Amino acid sequence: LIQSIEMIGTGATNKSVGKLMETIGDEVKAGGTLSNALRKHPRYFDDLYCDLVASGEQSGSLDKIFDRVALYKEKSEALKSKIKKAMFYPIAVLVVALIVTSILLIFVVPQFQDIFAGFGAELPAFTLFVIAISEFMQEYWWIILIIMVAAGYAYKEALLKSKKLRDANDRAILKLPVIGMILNKAAVARYARTLSTTFAAGVPLVDALDSAAGASGNAVYRYAILDIKAEVSSGNQMNWAMRNSKIFPDMVIQMVAIGEESGSLDGMLAKVATIYEQEVDDAVDGLSSLLEPLIMAVLGVLVGGLIIAMYLPIFQLGSVI
Repeated sequence: LIQSIEMIGTGATNKSVGKLMETIGDEVKAGGTLSNALRKHPRYFDDLYCDLVASGEQSGSLDKIFDRVALYKEKSEALKSKIKKAMFYPIAVLVVALIVTSILLIFVVPQFQDIFAGFGAELPAFTLFVIAISEFMQEYWWIILIIMVAAGYAYKEALLKSKKLRDANDRAILKLPVIGMILNKAAVARYARTLSTTFAAGVPLVDALDSAAGASGNAVYRYAILDIKAEVSSGNQMNWAMRNSKIFPDMVIQMVAIGEESGSLDGMLAKVATIYEQEVDDAVDGLSSLLEPLIMAVLGVLVGGLIIAMYLPIFQLGSVI
């Protein structure tokens, strides 16, 4: 074990990782357990990781545990990447639309204003409306930018300080169209993958549920899993506790019930995780395919609307002539 730790440290390209491995190796050489050595570095090794290593030490199957941990981390990072991708697309649409609209209002519309000044005729209401917005943007764009940045920063700080706001934010995100569906599937996949990995490693189910709650990534699922843990602790079957939570799909509950009855809960949970991870992949790919034409449509409406507003006076002048 010590040789393996030293090899990792020697082969590390990052100096901080090499130093970390050296410190862990020294602690193990001094007679400490690997799990306790890892717990001293929570920045790099979370409770779930340390609990799995401790379970492997107790059962004498540390090599198999590391295989499971590696698979779990690989799947978790892939899922996290998909979620970030799903969240990025809607934000990208809004940002691109905002930038394009701002450029048109601040730089393009004023050019038409100079032309309209020589018409000496009353402009259409739609054109006047766009010009009014353009003048406001030209005068106060910096104030709008400061307000947006300040509001974003204030909201971020409020999320860090207020547990109630974080919980409300998590509930609201799950109700968003399309994005909410993807996040719900991702939460189920994360729950099943965490439970499967910890339970298969020999961690008691109640402790495994505690780990799953901590790894849920969403307050709604965290509270639901903690309620499931309480029911399982009092002697109820997990599938009934999940049904009572009213948050998990029927198919997942049925598969868990089959796993409990057949004594293969970890294997059934692994299947659930695989199914829902694939569904997240498909949903994110579908979202990207949907949003590509949507971005074009949004930009088309914005640019087209501004063009119509600017050319209406010219069309009216032509009809008068």
